Amino acid sequence: MKAGFYPKLALDGIRKNKQMYLPYILTCIGMVMMYYIIAFLQYSKSISYLRGADEIRWMFDFGGWVIAIFSCIFLFYTNSFLIRRRKKEFGLYNILGMGKRNIGRILFWETLIIALFSLGIGLIAGISLSKLAELGLVNIMMGDVSYNLSVSLTSVIKTTAVFGVIFVLLFLNSLRQVRFSSAINLLRSENKGEKPPKGNWFWGILGVLILATAYYLAMTIENPIAALEVFFIAVIMVIVGTYLVMISGSVLFCRILQKKKNYYYKPNHFVSVSSMVYRMKRNGAGLASICVLATMVLVMISSTTSMYFGSEDAINSRYPRDINMEYYMENADNLSDEKIAVLQSDISEVLENYDVEPENYYNYRCVSVAGLIKGNSVETDVSKANAITDMSGVRQFYFIPLSDYNAMMGTNETLGSEEVLIYTYRNDYKADTISFKQGNTFKIKKQLDELVEIGDTAMMVVPSMTIIVPDLKQSLKGLDTLLDYNGDKMLSYRWVYDFDTGIEADKQIELCREFEEANLDSYSKFENIGLYCESQEMEREDLYSMYGGFFYLGIMLSIVFIFAAVLIIYYKQISEGYEDQARFEIMQKVGMTKREIRRSINSQLLTVFFLPLILSALHLVFAFPIIRKLLLLFSLNNVILFVITTVMSVIIFALFYTLVYRITSNAYYNLVSGEK
Repeated sequence: MKAGFYPKLALDGIRKNKQMYLPYILTCIGMVMMYYIIAFLQYSKSISYLRGADEIRWMFDFGGWVIAIFSCIFLFYTNSFLIRRRKKEFGLYNILGMGKRNIGRILFWETLIIALFSLGIGLIAGISLSKLAELGLVNIMMGDVSYNLSVSLTSVIKTTAVFGVIFVLLFLNSLRQVRFSSAINLLRSENKGEKPPKGNWFWGILGVLILATAYYLAMTIENPIAALEVFFIAVIMVIVGTYLVMISGSVLFCRILQKKKNYYYKPNHFVSVSSMVYRMKRNGAGLASICVLATMVLVMISSTTSMYFGSEDAINSRYPRDINMEYYMENADNLSDEKIAVLQSDISEVLENYDVEPENYYNYRCVSVAGLIKGNSVETDVSKANAITDMSGVRQFYFIPLSDYNAMMGTNETLGSEEVLIYTYRNDYKADTISFKQGNTFKIKKQLDELVEIGDTAMMVVPSMTIIVPDLKQSLKGLDTLLDYNGDKMLSYRWVYDFDTGIEADKQIELCREFEEANLDSYSKFENIGLYCESQEMEREDLYSMYGGFFYLGIMLSIVFIFAAVLIIYYKQISEGYEDQARFEIMQKVGMTKREIRRSINSQLLTVFFLPLILSALHLVFAFPIIRKLLLLFSLNNVILFVITTVMSVIIFALFYTLVYRITSNAYYNLVSGEK
């Protein structure tokens, strides 16, 4: 045979089946392009100059792995549609005398042509759009823009290697399917009916139970740490439950429709329901895949959008004032009124140099310790607490003296020697007393409804409890001797001073750095004192970098998943169109009109194809509480914003889904009606 015989056959096969291959090739190009852009952003020099660059690089490294793994799974899924369509052609080649080895050569050249074309065009598109993607990311992260175009050789090599491996695996899988099929089976592959899965009731009910369990976990979880632990388990349960319900449940659904004579024995319903039952196993799996992808898109877009547009709320919660100062002390003696007065005097001196009069200021002494709470008892000894694995009981406790509380809140509360006031954040406490095993037992006089915003509580991933005590030293007896694994004291002693300045952002940052760098004379009067000063304007860059990175990565991954969902819908319509073509030809010969064909197609749309959208919206509703708990870990507590972004995400995606289905259903109609 001539050297170009097999490449020519491969090209002819792609050209003659362009309706199937063109979307597949475009998707391969899109996957390559998106992976290169993600890899380019990971290694971008412009990103390395931004604050939080290490976190951004980690995010995009994770995003690259997600796209690589998803591309492999998804391209295997879509390639199965192509091979199913081509098996009849390969069977004919086999009968005419072409061996399996020769067919394998055709598959090799087809895979090689698609791989080279996809990698070449995908890399060109990725390189062309990489700068635009970089500018978008830097703009979202509020960084300085550079307009120098560059090509990342590392990203090119990485992209080529990843997709080279994927295409090799696709070729081997295609070869396997042809190698172990006889010529007769290849010829009849398109006409082979699908048997509904056995035990539909069992698997259907099991799927419902799995989904119900996942929903219950998502709805009842209270602790953000526990939410983080449960989230991935719930995700896996939802995916498994969705496939079981869609595959087995859709079979049951169609059988119920068949038993309803008033519904089933109508031309449009009869044809659509019968065709769905014929291929329900693949039909259910395809619908489940669309549902899972839609849910992933909705969760990512709604949560990352909430994070990005809720950045200001998070900043104000984490950094309550323009300048937020914390002096770390060695012991409670350094928190005496005399020594605090020395620190206030030094702060005033620096403020006078900057001509700043502090506004909306408050200050308080604070001692904090972590512990595990069970009932009304708290374990703070790490050697004993380590044996307890229930992370939902972890709390951060803050002790504030009553005098400081009254001063900053403008109240006149009084307490007995063993009485306390408590304020809970992200948790509830119902008992009348609270007992620290290594310390004192306190009687709770009152639970507070409000307290000044403590930046630490917003930043901590665990819930917190602020305890207002009559005297700091007396209340901490017993706890002040506790040591951690390193032999250091577990109690953290601090004096907090937060205030607004009324000056420009640059001056605020300069003032904060002045406090950090100044060698105050008063330090010699303290033992092991340290100052940590945070400026709201300074930290704004870090938060916008992190949230902007999540938002941008969410957009990129959503685009990839939307590509996948669109392609599944398209292939589903095209493959089913080819399968139904002969049946509809017979229907037309016995009197079925094109109008009735259109009505039958619309019936199928209303009966089945909106089920993934409805179920994904249901998943999102039940996932709302657990996602909200996870957002608390990022200091985002704006429920209204999250509700708005979630609703808008569902509406926009539903409109897009409807548009895509309408377009692809026209392709299905053209095939079965004989117009194409």
